[in-house]
Amino acid sequence: MKKISLILCITLALFSCKNENNNTSVDLEENRAKSYDQNDGFITVKGLYVYYRDAAVLETKQEIYGVVIDDNLQLLEKEVKPFKKEATDMVPVTVRVRKFKKPEGEEGWPYRVEIKEILKVEAPNPESNDVIKLAK
Repeated sequence: MKKISLILCITLALFSCKNENNNTSVDLEENRAKSYDQNDGFITVKGLYVYYRDAAVLETKQEIYGVVIDDNLQLLEKEVKPFKKEATDMVPVTVRVRKFKKPEGEEGWPYRVEIKEILKVEAPNPESNDVIKLAK
């Protein structure tokens, strides 16, 4: 009886200590902790990016952000251009940004982001059906 109790206790102890997450794909949605070992207040965001007719948008799984149009946005646009077949194509990107609320009285999404660093630009998934066509 003591051996069975001992084996049962050891088994319970081993299984109860296993609280780690086996999900190997790290979601970089908003890593508010030290972003790539930097503590500068910026966050890392992974999402779909599009810039069309003086409007830039970054869409993540949970939120849509308006993007500040500046020199860093122009650099990102140069990097995503080879991946676009049409001007309205959305391209997956990972960027470090400064997130802030939009000014009162302006149209748009509640938060805006200002791109501070471009980390990764990926080719869009050709099997994705997330296509938006704009008529002229």
